Amino acid sequence: MQFHPLAVMLGTCLLNRPDADPACLVNRPPVVTIMGHVDHGKTTLLDSLRKTQIASQEAGGITQHIGAFLVQQPSGQMITFLDTPGHRAFSAMRARGTLVTDIIILVVAADDGVKDQTIESIQHAQKAKVPIIVAVNKCDKPQADPEKVKRDLLAHDVVCEELGGDVQSVHISASKGDNLLDLLEATVTLAEVLQLKADPRGLVEGTIIESRTDKGKGPVTTAIIHRGTLKKGCVLVAGNAWAKVRWLFDENNRAVMEAPPGTPVEIVGWKELPSTGKEILEVESEKRAREVVEWRTYMQEQNKLKEHQRVIEAKQKQHQDNYTKGRESLAHLNWKQKKAALYHANKQHMAVRPSERSETKELSLPIIVKGDVDGSVEAVLNILDSYDADEQCQMNIVHFGVGDISENDINLAETFSGTVYGFNVAASKSIQDMAMKKGIDLKIHRVIYHLIDDLKEELSRKLPSLTEENIIGEASILATFDVTVGKKVVPVAGCRVQKGQLDRKMKFRLIRGKTVLWEGYLTSLKHHKDDVHIVKAGMDCGLSLDTVIGFKAGDEVYCYEEIAKPQKISWDPGF
Repeated sequence: MQFHPLAVMLGTCLLNRPDADPACLVNRPPVVTIMGHVDHGKTTLLDSLRKTQIASQEAGGITQHIGAFLVQQPSGQMITFLDTPGHRAFSAMRARGTLVTDIIILVVAADDGVKDQTIESIQHAQKAKVPIIVAVNKCDKPQADPEKVKRDLLAHDVVCEELGGDVQSVHISASKGDNLLDLLEATVTLAEVLQLKADPRGLVEGTIIESRTDKGKGPVTTAIIHRGTLKKGCVLVAGNAWAKVRWLFDENNRAVMEAPPGTPVEIVGWKELPSTGKEILEVESEKRAREVVEWRTYMQEQNKLKEHQRVIEAKQKQHQDNYTKGRESLAHLNWKQKKAALYHANKQHMAVRPSERSETKELSLPIIVKGDVDGSVEAVLNILDSYDADEQCQMNIVHFGVGDISENDINLAETFSGTVYGFNVAASKSIQDMAMKKGIDLKIHRVIYHLIDDLKEELSRKLPSLTEENIIGEASILATFDVTVGKKVVPVAGCRVQKGQLDRKMKFRLIRGKTVLWEGYLTSLKHHKDDVHIVKAGMDCGLSLDTVIGFKAGDEVYCYEEIAKPQKISWDPGF
């Protein structure tokens, strides 16, 4: 792994510092990322390594955050482990995991083989040029086939040592603890080959791997330190946020005094919540930190303005081109013909009155998304980016953020008539009561695909029902005659029911050849001289329609019912 060089301040800009003096470098713990497909045993492996019960705490047994843990081996060697989610929704988290790691342990279940997220993890590792160790898990199961796993990996340029390559592989059972020491020895051996060193002196540099808002601590980040030693009182900048470090905690929530290179640490003291994946840089003072953040914010705003200007100019050019083409197409007409042509071209825009336009608005579902950590919100938003059913119902993300559901979220949902979706967050009793009083739906989930399924159902409920026809009966007209009712002469069709039955309460259709002559309801249905509601197959009847139609012998009459069938949104996020 190559760390970005730390930067020094020049005015409000950051310039790269020179590389550290090799004489000042010391050994540091390797940063090892556990990757693989969902449910292949990554969290169970870390659980066995740390002798804790993280797996049982995960919703549905699926890791949904990056967890960072420092593990000391019997030999005294320290290893930093990162556990990245295996669910396909968390691709961005896995990509970030490869950017801060030295070694990737690829966990593949011996009874399941190479799967989608296994392949994706390999691609992330190859792109970041990070060496891989293959941990073939669940080898204790009867259907396990470790050799097939290794052969399947060949197709993805992962060649294990047993097959003539240079990738170490270890057969393990994470649940039983089999061969875990062999896996750790393979990790330490590879770390020694890589000669991982860092400069513990000078200004701190690191990377944020997770960020969240804690009720008691405020904005909190989990970071890996790359260079320097982080201590209480350090002033840090990350993206558009800065912090004066008030507290440092390890993975067990114990306060620590410092964090040397290669160690994960939880940082408390941020003024704003920085985004996951941002680089942490230490500066000399709070004043300098404010200057950097103000400058970065200013530059972001300027870039946004430039982008908006480009969009405006493109739209203006498109409008001008369309106007010029339209005028050129009318150039051969005289002024009266031009006026008539323009009137017909613009007629459709004038057809709907302003008061009626609101009734023809497209269907939409405004939503507010809240997550417990920045990576969770990012994962949800990445899935929502794949939404492709706007022609059925538009989905508008009104607001998204990190932290529990707040009063502001409820007020926003009320303003936009939207729904609040929470992922791994809570809503206090007062917030729930407020939402209920205002008629706002709160949808809180702990498993990401449950949240997406709920959202798909909500979108489907927005869609109008589809009307399906069910043919109840068919009849042929054999003869026609007129009946005088009061002063009116009513045409009557004498029919014989060929299939099913005719039900006077249902809708009817009159067809001649392939042409539909009429659709509507009957005014009368008689069998002999009696008024009836139902005439069954094989029986004769006389019927009259709610509209005067000239019947002919040979016409067909269909009786049918209309059934409302709910639509389903066509969006398929892939799981």
